[in-house]
This record gives sequence, structure tokens and C-alpha cells, in this order.
Amino acid sequence: MEIVTLDLDFQQIPQTVAAFMVKGPKGVLLVETGPASTHQTLIERLSEMSIAPSDIRHVLVTHVHLDHAGAAGWWTRQGAQVYVHHVGAPHLISPQRLLKSAARIYGERMDSLWGQTLPALEERVTPLVDGQVLELCGLEIEALDTPGHARHHMAYRIGNIAFTGDAAGLRLPALPLVDLPAPPPEFNREEWNSTIDRLSALQLATIYPTHFGEVTDPAQHWSELRQVLVDAVAFVEQLHKEGIPRDTLVAEYQNWNTGRAHRAGLGHVQIKQYNTANPLDMSVDGILRYLLKRERQTTNQTEA
Repeated sequence: MEIVTLDLDFQQIPQTVAAFMVKGPKGVLLVETGPASTHQTLIERLSEMSIAPSDIRHVLVTHVHLDHAGAAGWWTRQGAQVYVHHVGAPHLISPQRLLKSAARIYGERMDSLWGQTLPALEERVTPLVDGQVLELCGLEIEALDTPGHARHHMAYRIGNIAFTGDAAGLRLPALPLVDLPAPPPEFNREEWNSTIDRLSALQLATIYPTHFGEVTDPAQHWSELRQVLVDAVAFVEQLHKEGIPRDTLVAEYQNWNTGRAHRAGLGHVQIKQYNTANPLDMSVDGILRYLLKRERQTTNQTEA
């Protein structure tokens, strides 16, 4: 098996969003499509390896967020079969709700960020459930339900490696900083901790986060992700309890995260890469939504 990390050069910033070419004994498949805005870059990266779109018959996406699966509809129209979590599948086939939600956040930047997201052909979408094993290109691939970042998240294990999407957070190549993408509406700390437990128990030799590329020390990575999961939620929760307004909280969170980056030895360029892959205001919103939901549940239990 051969794996190549394909840099999609998202927003002309390297090492922020990846797709992966996986060559098995019986063909080539793709993991992640990236957004439609980087589609041409992906085609060029494949062409550099003498791979045409028609050579790709199978595409795995970890979840339906636009930076991971925004071009999935195009691939179905080329005859590829797209595999996705069963909860996410309807949003690839009918992406209107997904796009409407994104438009509320990104406004006039929708097209430049994400391009034209096409509906996927229903007959070309295969919904997956936890533990389902696929036989593709001569490879045995296990789909693992891995919520926390999103409820509709799958990781894909092939032997002792796994493509982890956002379930492993973010980490740029050769840099020591693990970052937490926690966007609304589905960030959940407890579910994410369970996902970390599950993936770390597999004792994988290598993992491939979509942001960005090969990680060869998974045990250390899981430990650092677990810690930032604790620290980020605690930071936002403390300021939330103090009644800090949302915009001020975002600024404070950005300062806190920049401090983490500087202590890890990152410079301005690397910090910009991280922030492009993981807009910090969205993580604040996701953590706040999680905290408010937890508060409502506590109140309801007390009243009952």
C-alpha cells in the first residue's frame, strides 16, 4: 500500500487542508475531497502522479464539513462511489441545509472559501455504520464511528494506520502543537474523549489528520489532544462564568491559543496556517454551545 498526502493549498496557504491518495493492489482510492474551491488543485496533484479522475472509483470522506467533503458531489458525477457516515449521507445528497448554515457564518466569503458545492448523486453515496468493513482496491478498510468534533464523523483504519479527519485534531508536519477544532453545533467533550480512548486503544503506528498529514507518534499525539481538550473547554468555561461577552471571549481565546503556539516555538507563518485550518472564533462558538446545552440539561435534571 502506498499513501501520498496531497496538499490542496487551501486559500493559497500550504499545509492546511489535505486529501490522501491511497494505492492498493487493485487500484487507487481517495480519502477526503477538500472543498470545491480546491478541486482543480486536487486534480493537478493527482495528475502529477499520472492519475486521472476516471482512475478514482472510490472516495472516502470522514465527515461532511465543506473542507473535507465539499467536492464529493463532483466525484459522484465522474462515476466514483463516495462513502460517508450514515448521518452525513443525506447532507451530501441534499446539501442545501449544510450550505445555508455555512452561509450564515461566512456570508460573502462562501464562494471564495468553498466554491460550488454540487449535490451528490444518491446512487453513488454509500452510507456507513460503525465497524463496517469495506473491500476496496484490494484493501480491507474499517469504518469507525468517531464523534466529538461532529456526530457524523468516521475514521478509516487500514491495518495499523488510520485516516482520522478531525477526530485527531490538527497538527502541522514536524510541529509540536496539537490544536482543537471545536465548531458548532456538535462539539462534545465527553464523546471526543471516548473517541480518543477508542483510537488510542488501537495502538496505531501512524495516523493521518486531514489538517495535516502523517503523524508517526500517535500515543503522544493522543495525550496532547486530550490535554488541549481539557484546557480549551476550561478556558472558555471560566470566562463564560465571568459573563465575558462573546466577542471579547473570542479575542481572549485567540490570545491564549497564540500563547500556546509561541511556547511551542511556532512563528507567524505557522500560526496563520493553524488559524486558516481552524478558525478560532468557530471553536469558541462550538464550546459555548456545548456549555450552554450542558447547563440546560443540568437545570432540567434539577427541576425534575
